[in-house]
Amino acid sequence: MDYSIARRRMVEQQIIAREVEDPRVIDAMLQVPRHLFVESGLQSHAYSDASLPIGEKQTISQPYMVAAMTAALELRGGERILEIGTGSGYQTAILSLLVKRVYSIERIPLLAGRARKVLDQLCLSNVNIKVADGTIGWQDQAPFDGILVAAGAPDIPNEYLAQLETGGRLVLPVGDRHQQILMRVTRLEDGSLKREQLMGCRFVPLIGEQAWKADFPG
Repeated sequence: MDYSIARRRMVEQQIIAREVEDPRVIDAMLQVPRHLFVESGLQSHAYSDASLPIGEKQTISQPYMVAAMTAALELRGGERILEIGTGSGYQTAILSLLVKRVYSIERIPLLAGRARKVLDQLCLSNVNIKVADGTIGWQDQAPFDGILVAAGAPDIPNEYLAQLETGGRLVLPVGDRHQQILMRVTRLEDGSLKREQLMGCRFVPLIGEQAWKADFPG
């Protein structure tokens, strides 16, 4: 399979056709080899218009959702970004091409280790990954110019708002375990928060102290 052709087709048919227009995001989606972030048996499906299982009841997000969430951050380069839910590391890789540094938190050690291995293979050295409760953020590296959360929360954790830089954007799914709304929260110059509803979505639950509990069903 020619993955470069599949990747370009993915970008043209799933990203550009759905009106993701940020040229930097489009370029990053063209560069990152998505098939390296899934199990070998699923690599032929890596560029399909769907999320895929990565083990541990987690998924790699649909390509369009990765692009849309990244574009919603309105990145210009030079930012410090907090990512919650490293997962496969694919979203992490996209972000790493667009910002100065990515701080990514994953609660499952096995997934964090796999992601680190692939990121290192791609020589993406501007990523810090730690295994921890992502719902409380990364206080000693705050504030962040952007925060991207790749799991559905019942509400917006206050820790994310407290760790968001003035002018920064928080993008996360909020809702129940079956369906969420993708939200963008911007901290304005006067310190107030602008909240926007972007689209419906469905993510695995955000597990931790400030979200769903570890024994949350489903």
